[in-house]
Amino acid sequence: MFCWDGQTLETSTFFHLSSSVVPGNTVSIRCKSSTGIGTYLHWYLQKEAESPKLLIYYSTSLQSGISSRFSGSGSGTDFTLTITDVQAEDAGVYYCHQGGYSFPFTQ
Repeated sequence: MFCWDGQTLETSTFFHLSSSVVPGNTVSIRCKSSTGIGTYLHWYLQKEAESPKLLIYYSTSLQSGISSRFSGSGSGTDFTLTITDVQAEDAGVYYCHQGGYSFPFTQ
């Protein structure tokens, strides 16, 4: 079973995805903004002792080198990160971040 806890940190929200996921399941993580932000929403994954890794930028664009099992959708105030065929290696802390007009960081 997968589980996560969401908490808001100013312009970011984070979710913990446990390593006890059932492989092959589909996981959807939702992020809601209090104001309309268009598509200026980016998704990151941070694993223990590692820097955050950019997964999805501007709501739907897959970062180079990231598995196509990850996809993003949404605009305005409601956004979703979907992980298909989830694996134990996908465990970590997922962040949705309301970005400005500069390109999101990748490290």
